Amino acid sequence: MSSPEDFQPSNAAYLYLELADFVAAQIQRGDLKPGARLPPEREFAEEYGVSIGTARRATRELRERGLVTTLPIKGTFVMDKPGDSSDS
Repeated sequence: MSSPEDFQPSNAAYLYLELADFVAAQIQRGDLKPGARLPPEREFAEEYGVSIGTARRATRELRERGLVTTLPIKGTFVMDKPGDSSDS
């Protein structure tokens, strides 16, 4: 299981994409389960040592990939995997 301390940007790509890839990998491995709530953007930024703008863009990228959904006032949550019929 990886944690925010494991996030090591490479400077080879946009930081928000690297952060989105890192979180996406956590989702794909099952470290972040469907329904899990991501931290609020400010806390997300602090945990990963990035600006709030980077955290916001990473969250938007995850939404565009269909990995998370954001519900106003409630937060951002990991979505069920499309086509996943397992009963975990």
